[in-house]
Amino acid sequence: MRGNQSNGQKANHIVSAWCDMDGFCLGQKKVEEKSNEITAIPQLLDAIQIKGSVITVDAMGTQTEIVEKIKQKHADYTLAVKENQKNLYREISEYFEDVELLKEIKCNNGYRITKEKSHSQIETREYYQCSKIGWMQEKSRWKGIKSIGMICKTTEQSGKQVTERRYYISSLPLNVELFARTVREHWSVEVMHWHLDVTFKEDANTTLDKTAAQNLNIINKWCLSILKLFDVGKKLSLRKKRYCISMNARKYLEQILSL
Repeated sequence: MRGNQSNGQKANHIVSAWCDMDGFCLGQKKVEEKSNEITAIPQLLDAIQIKGSVITVDAMGTQTEIVEKIKQKHADYTLAVKENQKNLYREISEYFEDVELLKEIKCNNGYRITKEKSHSQIETREYYQCSKIGWMQEKSRWKGIKSIGMICKTTEQSGKQVTERRYYISSLPLNVELFARTVREHWSVEVMHWHLDVTFKEDANTTLDKTAAQNLNIINKWCLSILKLFDVGKKLSLRKKRYCISMNARKYLEQILSL
């Protein structure tokens, strides 16, 4: 929350547990340093019911303690792997560089491809998932790990192609459709952050009191969930929908309260 920063204090960082299926925030934890998110995530997981769910976390949260907490609470995980876990990253990235192994994964139903137009460019996503991970030296460190995965995203615009690879560890068995779904749906939390910044202009809010700023963040998330559910009778962006409701609050208030 950039507007909460001043010469005498650092800005709030809010760690959120976001439910993609229902489109609302299950809980949150305030920290004052981005690096403190690592210790905040287990505390947040302790505060909510996650049994039977699949937890996704950015690469910063790919920590053995967080994996332990997720499995302890009888949930599954699909976690991004980057170079903050050097040995794990090296093992997985080198494995998926082997062309013959990629062919084998395709033959074992561990492959899915999608193609779509997005932001005036063609995006091709290739999903690979492999459950044969007995060879991994890092395997014993990650409780409940059953598979590893890779997404190879190729974007094409004006005749130019750019390829990006991302790697994952997961407690899910071989099911490439589910693996692809968990990876894609993780980005709904980024959409939530975007709406807080753009639709609700949260970064421009200069409320300096830490508790007041956090309370406003909670209210904004409530309102975001309501906007997603509420139908004003015509297709509008959330920003325009918010404006439409504000222009005739009496008309819409009863309908909103009944959601």
